[in-house]
Amino acid sequence: MSSYFTDLAQQYIDGKWRPGTGSWDIIDFNPYDGEKLAAITIATVDEVDEAYRAAARAQKEWAATNAYARRSVFEKVLRLVEEREAEISEVLVAEAGGTFGKAAFELHLAKEFLRESIHLSLRPEGRIIPSPIDGKENRVYREPVGVVGVISPFNVPFLLSLKSVAPALALGNAVVLKPHQNTPIAGGTILAKLFEDAGLPPGLLNVVVTDIAEIGDAFLENPIPRVISFTGSDKVGRHVATVSASHFKRSIIELGGNSAFVVLDDADVDYAVDAAVFSRYVHQGQVCMAANRILVDRSVADEFTEKFVAKVRTLKAGDPRDPGTLIGPVINSQQAEAVSGAVEQAITEGATALLHGTTTGNLVEPSVLAGLPLDSALLQQEVFGPVAFINTFDGEDEALRIANDTPYGLSGAVHTGDIERGVAFAKQVVTGMIHVNDATVHDEPIVPFGGEKNSGVGRLNGESTLEAFTTTKWISVQHGRSRFPF
Repeated sequence: MSSYFTDLAQQYIDGKWRPGTGSWDIIDFNPYDGEKLAAITIATVDEVDEAYRAAARAQKEWAATNAYARRSVFEKVLRLVEEREAEISEVLVAEAGGTFGKAAFELHLAKEFLRESIHLSLRPEGRIIPSPIDGKENRVYREPVGVVGVISPFNVPFLLSLKSVAPALALGNAVVLKPHQNTPIAGGTILAKLFEDAGLPPGLLNVVVTDIAEIGDAFLENPIPRVISFTGSDKVGRHVATVSASHFKRSIIELGGNSAFVVLDDADVDYAVDAAVFSRYVHQGQVCMAANRILVDRSVADEFTEKFVAKVRTLKAGDPRDPGTLIGPVINSQQAEAVSGAVEQAITEGATALLHGTTTGNLVEPSVLAGLPLDSALLQQEVFGPVAFINTFDGEDEALRIANDTPYGLSGAVHTGDIERGVAFAKQVVTGMIHVNDATVHDEPIVPFGGEKNSGVGRLNGESTLEAFTTTKWISVQHGRSRFPF
C-alpha cells in the first residue's frame, strides 16, 4: 500500500499537516477488495473557518506577487507529477477503483491542464475604454476574486480537483478544497503535497476532509469565499447553487449528464460501435459525459446491436490492478445496488437484456438492454454504472426529439458519413458539448466545458476559467475638472 495513505491521511490547513478534531473518522476503503486504506479524523466547522481565514491572509500577498514568479510554482508541480506519476496512479487505482489505463488517461489530462495553468498566470489583462466625457480615462482591471472554495467528486478525483485548484491559484486566488469522502487522498491531500513540495506559500491551498453531517453548509456559507466551484450530482449541485446565490457568491456548477450517442443511417457502424462502447463503459460508466442513451437508426440497428453486444462481451471485469481489466468496481455498495436495481427495473419495464451482468460486491459486470420504453424514468436520469440502453428511431427528426427529451444537457455524439449533416444535427441538440464522429467523453484545457439545463451553470477551461476565477474593476481617472449640475 502506498505511503500516501499513511502520510497524507490528515487535514492540510495553513501549511500544516494535522488531524481533524471531529469526533469520528472517515474510513477510506479500496472499492474492489474492501481493504482499509486510511482513517482520517474529520474537520469541524471551526477548522473549515480556519482554512478559509488562512487562505484570506495568504491571498493578498500572492495576488501582489509577480505573475512570472507565480508561474514557476506550476512548472514545478508539473515536474513533480511527471516524477511521481507511478505512485499517483497506484493511489487512483486503489482509492477510486479505476484501471491503470484510466489513471494514465486522467494524469495525461491533468498534465495538460497544468501546462495551461502555467500560461494562465500571464493571461489577465486590463483595458482602457473610451469615455463620452472629455478628459476621462476609463481603466478596467482584471483581478483575482480572492478565495475560491472547491468541492470535487470521486470519479476522476485528481483531475477534477486540479481543474479548479490550479487555475484559481494561477490567477492569484487562494483555495480551500473539500474532496469527496471516498477519494480524500487522490482528490485532495495529494494535491496539497505536490503544491507544498513545489514551494507554494503556506495558506494558499488548504484541504479539509469532512462531511456535511459534521459541517452542514458551513463550507458554502462562510463569508470568505467569493466563488464556489462544485462538480457532482445535480441534486447536490442544486443545493450548492441555491445556498451560494443566497449569500451572493458566484458558483460554477458542473453536474451529471444523460448524453445521447446517436447513430444515423449512413454511419460507419464498426467505428460507431467502438466509440459507443468506450463512451458507455469507460471507468465502468462513472463519467458524467458517458453515453447514457444509445440511439440507433432502425435501418442499421440490427448490425450495430449485434456488434455492440459482441464487443461488450470482451470487456473483462475484475481487479483494476490487473492490466487486462477494463471494468473495475463502482465506488461503493450503494452505487452497486443502484446500478443493479436499474437493470432489474428496466427488465421489469419491458427491456430485453441482451447481456445481463452479475454483481459481486462492488464489481458490476456490463449489461446491455434494448427496447426500454421511451417513457421510462430510467431514460430521464443518469445511471452511473456499466449499463447501456439501446433504442431505435426512424429518421433524424425522431432521433433529435428523443435526444432532447431529457432534463440534462452535458455531452453527446452523432455518427454519420456526412460531417456537415452531423454538424447540422449537433447544432439542434440542447447540450453544452457534442462531438461528430467521436466519443461523448472529451475534455481539453482551452475549450469551454460545461452543460445546459440540469447539467450545470457556467463553464471551465481556457477563457471560461479566466472569467470564473477573476473579476473586473472599473477605475476612472478624470484628467481636468468635471462639471456638476449642483
